[in-house]
Amino acid sequence: MTGSALLITLALVFYSLGVWAERVVRYLKPWHVVAFWTGFAFDVSGTWAMHQMATGPFDILEPHTLTGQIALWLMLIHAIWATRVVRSGTEKARAGFHRYSVVVWLIWLVPYFGGMYMGMRGKSDIEPAAGTATSEQTGPLRPHVLFIAVDDLRPELGAYGNLHIKTPNIDRLAASGVTFLQAHVQQAVCNPSRASLMTGLRPDSLRVWDLQTDFRQTVPDVVTLPQHFVMNGYHAAAIGKIYHNVIPDSLSWSEPKLHIDGYPFDPDAVYRHPENVAIQEARKAEIIESGDEARYIDQYGEWYLKAGSTEAVEGGDDLYFDGAQTGVAIEKLAELAAGYAPFFFAIGYYRPHLPFTAPQKYWDLYDPADIPPAANPTVPDDGPHMAINNMRELRGYSDFRDVPHPFDGAVAPEDARRLKHGYYASVSYVDAQVGRLLDALEGLGIADRTIVVLWGDHGWKLGEHNSWAKMTNYEIDTRAPLIVRAPDGLGAGARVEALVEFVDIYPTLTELAGLPVPGHLQGVSLAPLMANPEREWKSAVFSQFLREGIWIAPDGVEYMGYAVRTDRYRYVVWVNRETGEIAARELYDRHFDPGEDVNLAGNEDYAGVVAELEVTRQAGWRAALPSD
Repeated sequence: MTGSALLITLALVFYSLGVWAERVVRYLKPWHVVAFWTGFAFDVSGTWAMHQMATGPFDILEPHTLTGQIALWLMLIHAIWATRVVRSGTEKARAGFHRYSVVVWLIWLVPYFGGMYMGMRGKSDIEPAAGTATSEQTGPLRPHVLFIAVDDLRPELGAYGNLHIKTPNIDRLAASGVTFLQAHVQQAVCNPSRASLMTGLRPDSLRVWDLQTDFRQTVPDVVTLPQHFVMNGYHAAAIGKIYHNVIPDSLSWSEPKLHIDGYPFDPDAVYRHPENVAIQEARKAEIIESGDEARYIDQYGEWYLKAGSTEAVEGGDDLYFDGAQTGVAIEKLAELAAGYAPFFFAIGYYRPHLPFTAPQKYWDLYDPADIPPAANPTVPDDGPHMAINNMRELRGYSDFRDVPHPFDGAVAPEDARRLKHGYYASVSYVDAQVGRLLDALEGLGIADRTIVVLWGDHGWKLGEHNSWAKMTNYEIDTRAPLIVRAPDGLGAGARVEALVEFVDIYPTLTELAGLPVPGHLQGVSLAPLMANPEREWKSAVFSQFLREGIWIAPDGVEYMGYAVRTDRYRYVVWVNRETGEIAARELYDRHFDPGEDVNLAGNEDYAGVVAELEVTRQAGWRAALPSD
């Protein structure tokens, strides 16, 4: 039942009271009046109590549970019956109504007291998994969840061994949590990767492989990660980029996604430097003259236009959206922490996605001369033409309109250094925002009752394979940071080398919170691995990429690439989408070639390895799961 239906029900109840109260008192005996008012009181309070027991918070306009719906319909029946009784005035009707009121009174006794107690205290009758916060005095409490997404963040962090980048706050989170060193996304581009993580389904099951497809069109009834928490008593809120920019999912949240006035719906291309603003204004004039402005103005009346790929401007963190949204998020954290319900709060950062716009002070953290260039700046030997991305993303910015395909040329060295400097500055800018969030948790006194997870939606090339951005099946694009901190310090400081996948995040958070794990998930909880990082785990992980549309291969043919990553090898098969035939294979021996620079698929000495890995690919992800 929706909030609107509830309001209609309440209106009927109070209409009945207002219009017929005098006649009820006139025609019914006193004990009938008592029964009427008692039944009505327990209709209202029982609805609240049942909702408390089922969902935790007192939010009567969101009766999304079965018990809440039953309670509301009983209220409606009671109101209609009251109207019928006073209209008929018969002894039979009054007696029937009296009996019904007594039944209602008895029905609501237990849920009224039990529901209010359980709901107001935020208890769960589900036994908590490892990592759930507990209280010796009151028993298990459901932990909060702080869910931090960082766009285009590769494992270029101090916690992952990079000695050049400055990320003290993410490193601090890693020191108190578990760092997964080999976490792989299911597809290295925003929408498919995020949709997969949030639904627990792999791209082929979701049928989401591009930036346009809304998973609600392909699997409309799937229960997302935050939606599952809401169904189990949590209040879910979000700000920033959680799903892909233009495909939000309102069903996932308890309230509308937060927005900051003055920013476009997709605030990843907001500029402050006069040169970039001038480029935007010139483009606006051209678009207005052509009469095509509707394509570039969003639902808030804001323009979305890209200009240069980098920008450094003097100012505070709130100069750009990521800093501004952190301030809003901290205020929201305080509001959520003061509520009765445990919360699931998602904050999605836009940097270090292009354009690399960050306050000057973060650029000043680095001397460009000290930033090392890519260690493998050439395309892989014998790599197939569809394996590398076509630089479409970088060409979307005014200073790289004419950048060549990686097979045809390279970014100029000075531009490559500027881009990598911008990426590092953007990462440090986001790191500072993560520090503000962690400090807020401490200041609110809820750090020890909050699961914190930080993840990047895929990797990103910074000149590796003579390319930039993501959109391949190479390790540099499928591998992304994943850090999980449990409230009880489970595995604190551990660095896990086992192969894991982003479809594992959904069941992991569910188990750590002590919630039932949905049956549709295609990953496994990492909680056992957090408790014992040395245990046996998956024998392989799986990624894929669809080379089509704006990312099409040079020959204009659509290909789906399927990748298998084992402890030693990366094996990729490229399938012609029209014919279903295998068009190319790739094999990289990571023991000798960690950069994946030499394709061995055609080497006879590795024919047996190729055959074995093809069996693994066809067996699929279920065959690679841990044995226990």
